[in-house]
Order: sequence, then structure tokens, then C-alpha cells
Amino acid sequence: MSPRLFLAIVLAAAATPAAAQPFGNAARGMGIAQSICAHCHAVTRQARRSPDPMAPTFFSVATTLGMTDRALRVWLQTSHPTMPNYVLNRDETDDIVAYILSLKR
Repeated sequence: MSPRLFLAIVLAAAATPAAAQPFGNAARGMGIAQSICAHCHAVTRQARRSPDPMAPTFFSVATTLGMTDRALRVWLQTSHPTMPNYVLNRDETDDIVAYILSLKR
């Protein structure tokens, strides 16, 4: 197989929808956000101010330039001095990340 043909196959495979696997459930993430995060953060797209003025809105987090699912995962797994230390399992993390990223749309 020629290197060009191999490269074309690899690029075509990377462009298929299977390469962009969806993660998390945004509806469940919204429920988690409302029950855990809304005490401090504005968690809906319409809310422009958080209950705690020092806590960013989820919309502003979602629309931060360069925000990715990976960046959100790191942020959620890193302790913050001004934030309670919630321990989320992988599914909960996936769901909250999916919800926050859904606010971009």
C-alpha cells in the first residue's frame, strides 16, 4: 500500500462520525448542576449572574475561548480553595461536561 493511500485512509477514518464519540448526558448534567452547583454558580444559559459573585456562570465557562471537554475535566478534578470539594464519578463528570458544553450552542 502506498504511503499516500494509507494517509488518505487514515484521514478518512478520522473524519467519520465514529471518531467524535459523544460523551455524557447533558440533561442529567443539568440536573446535577442545579442540585450541586447552583448554590454558587448560575447554571443556565439565561442567567447572567451567579449567586456568588466570585463564581463564574456556566455560560461564561462554556464560551471561554478554547474551552474543551478536557479542560473542563481537569478543572472539575482540581481542588479550588473557594469551592467545595465535590467528588464526582466519571458518569457525573461526563454529564456535567456535556451540559456545560451544550450551553455554547
